[in-house]
Amino acid sequence: MASHFSGVLQLTDLDDFITPSQECVKPVKIEKKQGKSLAKIQIEDDGSYVQINQDGGKQKLEKAKITLNDCLACSGCITSAESVLITQQSHEELFKVLHNNKANEAEQKVVVVSVSPQSRASLAARYDLSSSEAGRRLTSFFKGLGVHYVFDTSFSRTFSLLESQREFVERFQRKEQDKNCLPMMTSACPGWICYAEKTHGEFILPYISTTRSPQQMMGSLVKGYFAEQKGIGPQQIYHVAVMPCFDKKLEASRSDFYLNSAETREVDCVITSGEVQKMLEEKNVSLSDVESAPLDVMFSSVSGGEFLSHAGSGSGGYLHHVFINAAKQLFGEEVKKLTYKTLRNKDFQEVTLEKDGKAVLCFASTYGFRNIQNLVQKLKRGKSPYDFVEVMACPSGCLNGGGQLKPLPGQNPKELLQKVDELYKSERSLSPEEDVRVAELYQSWLHSVGEERAKELLHTQYHTVEKMTNGLTMKW
Repeated sequence: MASHFSGVLQLTDLDDFITPSQECVKPVKIEKKQGKSLAKIQIEDDGSYVQINQDGGKQKLEKAKITLNDCLACSGCITSAESVLITQQSHEELFKVLHNNKANEAEQKVVVVSVSPQSRASLAARYDLSSSEAGRRLTSFFKGLGVHYVFDTSFSRTFSLLESQREFVERFQRKEQDKNCLPMMTSACPGWICYAEKTHGEFILPYISTTRSPQQMMGSLVKGYFAEQKGIGPQQIYHVAVMPCFDKKLEASRSDFYLNSAETREVDCVITSGEVQKMLEEKNVSLSDVESAPLDVMFSSVSGGEFLSHAGSGSGGYLHHVFINAAKQLFGEEVKKLTYKTLRNKDFQEVTLEKDGKAVLCFASTYGFRNIQNLVQKLKRGKSPYDFVEVMACPSGCLNGGGQLKPLPGQNPKELLQKVDELYKSERSLSPEEDVRVAELYQSWLHSVGEERAKELLHTQYHTVEKMTNGLTMKW
């Protein structure tokens, strides 16, 4: 299909559309002058817009430029991973900051890169490395470019899992008083959040967990605790997140994650696994040939030089950990192994806990927009049996994100995904409650800022967004 998008806005080869479309609906802004008839708009051969006035005069109009805050998550371009490539959020921007650091040492920014375990597994699969070895070589590659610190978002995900566990137990205990607190739906997937806010609004938002995603948990850690430890302001740090999908660029751009006092975002730039591969190619480097470097352990879950991960799905294991914790906290049941029941397809599964012959907990994982839409319709009809749902926009979850490396020519996509999944799950799992470093930060960092501030640093909020009306875009 020929591209109808500008060079700024591109679409990947995904097939999980909410609705099919050809182009973005972001309108050209036309200044209306009182007392005059509406002008006509003419499109020139070069694609530019020209306003034809009543007197026949022509005025060239400025082209519409899409920014992350403009995105409506409408039927214009949204897929299971909204493929919005914005010049402000790209590997070129990282290169620019690194170049400026070398050119002007007096005004250097401390550059921090946070790498997701899904991205690490994707790159490991391409180069036939273990996930930990890929992490060590990525650390070396980034530091060779001038990056100061490389962290692992499995560490910040521990915060997300612990907060999700606490939030679910609290919701479950007040379910009789609040009919809108269950099912609790995960909030780590910004594609799902974007769709929920802009399509179902006030109906669905009360069900969504307020817990921040691992990316934005790391944003709090880096621009908060890390900045304090280094004795610098948050604006002096340039924080880059390496993620498996383009939606994470949207998430980083949300006004909720902007520090007004420091005039900086918690995550300045998001690049995908595929963009890291582009960086390697542009530097004529193969990750296989990069020497390993010691891992930065301040915000990384590491043991003996190897990365630690979490049990459960390749999308973070939210269902797994929340279920085990809830079974113990609410019903005194020690669950050693979860038994998944596949429903409509492999992307829709459920897990139940029975006590005295009665189902007391019913959890589900729902991946891909087709399954998400079915779930929402069940909820609207009052027929959803679930207490908790792990929701991800991409079919097969985050390991299959739109920003992951694509199969090489002749490579089977399913076999590649299976390889990425095996590499991801080969890392030794660590229970969130067993992470000593995270427990220390709860005491030293979060207790020192007070309960309300701690809640603000670990949780977020959502907003109902009106649809586009009469050519006017509503701010997200």
